[in-house]
Amino acid sequence: MDVLPLPLLAVFAFVLGTLIGSFLNVVIYRVPAGVSVVFPRSRCPKCGHVLSAGELIPIVSWAVQGGKCRNCKAPISPRYALVEGLTGLLFLGAALLRPVFPDLLFIWAFIALLIALSFIDFDTKTLPNSLNFGGLALGLVGAAALAYPLPDFSQALDAAFMGAGTIALFAGFGGLIYNKFRNSPAAIPVGQHQVHLAAMFGAIGGMVGTVGGVWLGMLGILAGVLSWMLSARTGKPSGLHDAITLGIAAVTPFIAWAMGGGGLALESARGMLISTGAIALAAMIYWWIRNPSDKVTEEDHAEDPGGYVTVMGYGDVVLAGFLGAWLGFANFGAGIFLAVFAGAILGLIAKRITGESTIPFGPYLAIGGLVAFFYGEALIGWYLGYIGAQ
Repeated sequence: MDVLPLPLLAVFAFVLGTLIGSFLNVVIYRVPAGVSVVFPRSRCPKCGHVLSAGELIPIVSWAVQGGKCRNCKAPISPRYALVEGLTGLLFLGAALLRPVFPDLLFIWAFIALLIALSFIDFDTKTLPNSLNFGGLALGLVGAAALAYPLPDFSQALDAAFMGAGTIALFAGFGGLIYNKFRNSPAAIPVGQHQVHLAAMFGAIGGMVGTVGGVWLGMLGILAGVLSWMLSARTGKPSGLHDAITLGIAAVTPFIAWAMGGGGLALESARGMLISTGAIALAAMIYWWIRNPSDKVTEEDHAEDPGGYVTVMGYGDVVLAGFLGAWLGFANFGAGIFLAVFAGAILGLIAKRITGESTIPFGPYLAIGGLVAFFYGEALIGWYLGYIGAQ
């Protein structure tokens, strides 16, 4: 339902966005530091001066004070005003594109989470589980309770698993190739080995089809859970070499295509992605429960003593699950394409300006996901028309 005339809604959206952006600045700074986002009150990081209400007016306070603390005159980063302005503009854009409640409230929450995650990832090269899983949970709850952003819970859950599975496999294959087919480090009781095992059996099960009405693409989830349980019971690594699990997972959809055509190949790929994503997300929840703090420490960036290089973190996997639950898998695919495109363009710009490209993948995923949320179907339709598929 429409609540406000569009001009009033636009003004309200921008003002609300700047206020939310001011709060996001607190989240961006405090969550990686392991500090409450509520207490203590905002203060100057240099002199400790507690900011008054007049010093917390989004954008305006920074401009009026000349980008300096009123008490000690220390410079205040212009990024604070940038985050506030960006959030305001994106809230405004969302209101103009989807001026309907309660949908717009969900969209604003979606935007706010992506902004916070992007800037935290840019600063710390980590993506907080609390924000990532919060966004995933909100998408699933919205689908179940309000049929928004996706029309039903099962569709949202499948898309979340497939989105997470896609990025987990990018990480797996990328790590395997970059590290010259070395096995990834084993984690007890659950880690990449269980995720890759789930991919292999999920692909095989999807190719087999159904038995007694049960879709065997879920076989990969069972295999991952059993390997997880075995490792927990024995206290030893469980699983096969990545070259075996990922190799079989990669070729199985092609075998399915040769046996039964494109439909069977798609079922094999679907089983692989769902199983991979389900175990990857479950593993991240497990490790989050074991270590619930989102505080960033030196251990988060410590290199593997064996020299194995991780090409993509599992925070990106959870973010992909979050985006899948909001976009659906087709639009998520458009988002991935946009993320890679944005990464190529912005990476080149960053390299030209700074001499190196150090922007992590999370912000690119967020950009691709946000654009695909509004324009994914149009982009897919344009592309299919361009290649003559419709």
